[in-house]
Amino acid sequence: MAAIQKRAGRDGKTSYRVQVRIKGFAPETASFDRLTDAKSWASKTESEIKAGRHFGQSKRHTFNELADDYLANATDLRSLDQRKRHIEHWRGVFGPDLLDSITSSRIGKERSRLLSEETNRFAAPATGNPEQDAKRPRRNRTGPAVNRYLAALSACLSYGVKSLHWLEKNPCESVAKSKENSGRVRFLSDDERLRLLDACRPHPDLYLAVVLALTTGARQAEIMGLRFGQIDFGRKVITLHETKNGERRSLPLVGEAFTLLKKRAKVRSLNDDRVFPPTARARKADSLALRQPWESVLRTADISDFHWHDLRHTAASYLAMSGVSLVEIAKVLGHRTLQMVARYSHLSDEHIVETGQKLADRLGVGK
Repeated sequence: MAAIQKRAGRDGKTSYRVQVRIKGFAPETASFDRLTDAKSWASKTESEIKAGRHFGQSKRHTFNELADDYLANATDLRSLDQRKRHIEHWRGVFGPDLLDSITSSRIGKERSRLLSEETNRFAAPATGNPEQDAKRPRRNRTGPAVNRYLAALSACLSYGVKSLHWLEKNPCESVAKSKENSGRVRFLSDDERLRLLDACRPHPDLYLAVVLALTTGARQAEIMGLRFGQIDFGRKVITLHETKNGERRSLPLVGEAFTLLKKRAKVRSLNDDRVFPPTARARKADSLALRQPWESVLRTADISDFHWHDLRHTAASYLAMSGVSLVEIAKVLGHRTLQMVARYSHLSDEHIVETGQKLADRLGVGK
């Protein structure tokens, strides 16, 4: 209910202080010069609170408070570490500010700043010359990368709307997002594959990781995080309990990958079941760092514009060119939709010609 108090100021002017108290909600208070305005505000505020349309909470809570509550209840999020990093960025932008001051305009300005900001990644590949490499320009942050920042902020603000009722609407919803990439189409040719494997052989850890990536189509994090407890040598299967989409997945363990892992299992440490344990100098790391040897072998093999994730593209593409169905490829890669598999199942020009020839032969016009 609303309580209105008449007050006399030092200057002799009269004012009216209104307090609306409704069970289950924080009290709302305001002051007016006229009694009619006070009654009108009280009536309107009571109606909006009861209808769930009053968001005076946005003037009481800061973004830091919202972020704390959101992260405390987002423990089941698979990409929680990345989400925390993004939320920490937004703390630096909005941290102590009240929620009602976080507008689409302010978010849009920060989006523009993120897009113009340089990252730690270089715009050109390393040449092997320390002096030249040190002068390489840095890449600006990409549109899809900025979209991940916005997605984290939007999820946090949406939590404030739907779960806490501290906000009436999510201001992030009206901020323009960058166009997502249609997906890389890069995969190894037969000649590149042979050169890459030859360059990797002097590096046992890297060679095993690359062979696993090519024969299973697993992601880098899935491979580098492998533990011997996930490997069933009898059934020749690797079981992934924690995957990107949250579903359990099995990987085939065949060929050299099987042989190399079995040899490694015989000499592994009894105190550490990780397949790729970090070096003694990097004890706090989750797994062995392969970035430097990876970049080195790419230069040795003379392979350009190739990322580690493209090994996954290569596995999927070779499966498709071997006649494996999209449904089967989806099961191996761990994708829920065939649309996602299509991004990886790119066919080589030679395979397209072979397919076209089969069609022409079937129609009787192949000669």
